[in-house]
Amino acid sequence: MARARKHEISRLEAFSDAVFAFALTLLVVSLEAPKSYHDLMVMVRGFLPFACCFALLVWIWYEHSGFFARYALHDRTTVVLNSALLFVVLFYVYPLKYVFTLTFAIFIPELRHEGGPQSPGEIVRLFAIYGLGFVAVFTVMALLYCQAWRRRDEIGLTAIEARDARGEIGTQLTSVAVGVTSVLWALLMPAGVNAFAGFVYFLMGPAHWAYGEWNGRQRQAFLNARGAAAHR
Repeated sequence: MARARKHEISRLEAFSDAVFAFALTLLVVSLEAPKSYHDLMVMVRGFLPFACCFALLVWIWYEHSGFFARYALHDRTTVVLNSALLFVVLFYVYPLKYVFTLTFAIFIPELRHEGGPQSPGEIVRLFAIYGLGFVAVFTVMALLYCQAWRRRDEIGLTAIEARDARGEIGTQLTSVAVGVTSVLWALLMPAGVNAFAGFVYFLMGPAHWAYGEWNGRQRQAFLNARGAAAHR
């Protein structure tokens, strides 16, 4: 993994952190204060969807923070890509919570409400829209790492750091692949089964583990090759 480079927090990073904080605030504000015991129990049962939304937003922030810790880029392309990422994050805060609540409502009937999708077609569109947002976030992250790799000479990356930047592109594209799989599940699976498209995202763990193992071996082979070349 490329090392973090010491630098002062830029206005771009400070602005981005403020947007992520605002997104988390919107997630919390969307919770209604319970007015009865029943409302309280419904809110408690909504802990899992809320936790998933919170974890996903924090994860995106962590990936974003890690990028700028390694590559202090502030060029126009980076600003545009960063703005696109923040736009998608803010736009999808409420759809994010809605989709997770709907997913867990399969097992927790109290989370169901009248505003839920009424037909298989609506379920398909719901998961397709959410999946496209998920894919957009990690596609932009992959493009940010592409930008860092493209400007590797300008920002003084070593050979292994440049190689790690390419490895991170693959990490982000692994997330994209899971999102695409969820969208295809929603579009292609029969009615009654396509609602499980939300659970496709639980493949994130195994998918990233598999890619991490492969990428680790490739990284070690790269280091071995450079070590062998240095001793010739």
